[in-house]
Amino acid sequence: MILIISSPEDVHAQAVQAELDRMGCPHRLLNLAEFPSKVSLTAHLDGRRSDFALTFGDGLRVAMDEVTAVWWRRPQAFGFPTEIKDPAYRHFAQSEASTVFQGMYQSSAALWINDVVRDAAAAHKPWQLKLAREAGLAIPETLITNDPEEARAFWRRHPGEVIYKPFLQTYHAWRETRRVKPEEEALAEAVRLTPVLFQRYVPAVCDLRVTVIGERLFAAAARGEEYDLDIRFNVEAKYRPHELPAEVEDRLLILMRRLGLEYGAVDFRLTPEGKYVFLEVNPAGQFLYVEKATEQPIARALAEHLARGVATSTEVDWALHAEARAASGGARPDREAA
Repeated sequence: MILIISSPEDVHAQAVQAELDRMGCPHRLLNLAEFPSKVSLTAHLDGRRSDFALTFGDGLRVAMDEVTAVWWRRPQAFGFPTEIKDPAYRHFAQSEASTVFQGMYQSSAALWINDVVRDAAAAHKPWQLKLAREAGLAIPETLITNDPEEARAFWRRHPGEVIYKPFLQTYHAWRETRRVKPEEEALAEAVRLTPVLFQRYVPAVCDLRVTVIGERLFAAAARGEEYDLDIRFNVEAKYRPHELPAEVEDRLLILMRRLGLEYGAVDFRLTPEGKYVFLEVNPAGQFLYVEKATEQPIARALAEHLARGVATSTEVDWALHAEARAASGGARPDREAA
């Protein structure tokens, strides 16, 4: 049994479910918003056993030790009944449920795409950038600070070439990547309020989205003509399959292993000098728009990885693999055709 923890309205979950149906793989979608009204959780822990099980509204009971793979795909919040009106009681119910579910997740021997703890940790951009640099990937010159003087010094070193963006996007305060304007430099003191991520602008001939699933990579490139700071605002951008250099592929896979991710949507910029600059990895990033444009079988690859239920190699394995390939000049045997 494969478990997909997401929303029924999520088109990415729907696409992977369709592929699993074609493969004949049993699966079930767990919508956490249906807990506790339509879904119940039970655990038996004693001297002889420790087992967890979910019972769905239609009566289906899924024992977690029978689940071979789980896709952690943007889960919903628990749907506590409106009768719990007191904020303290709601907070208590949330805390208790989160603790029990987290215990179930941690107790599972299934393949997780991605492991819940590692997924949350990998979303933090400062750590991503540090590990990407250590893996040998090029990264933008970056300053993270809430010191106005540090910010001013960075702006002076790169006049007119500094962008800023949020560490994490939220529904409450969504922000695009923006260039620091001269009039904004007068507001430098506001930096004291919270750390800000500044980077030197990376000129590019194209932006790349690389979808990584286990050891398979699907790279696609597009050029943002109208707004070259954030490819997401170029709704007419046309993605095409792109072949990454072998060295970039290997270093990216090393980064994914160090982050502990089975899946990630990774953004790069390709500079006019031919350098691939790592920007960030989204552990739950979208892929359907790329699949539609390029006809790369990303949903099928994800379904196949879930069906195998086997985690990818360790970071040490991939580091040795990369060294061996560099020495021999060989290509990755599992490289996706452009």
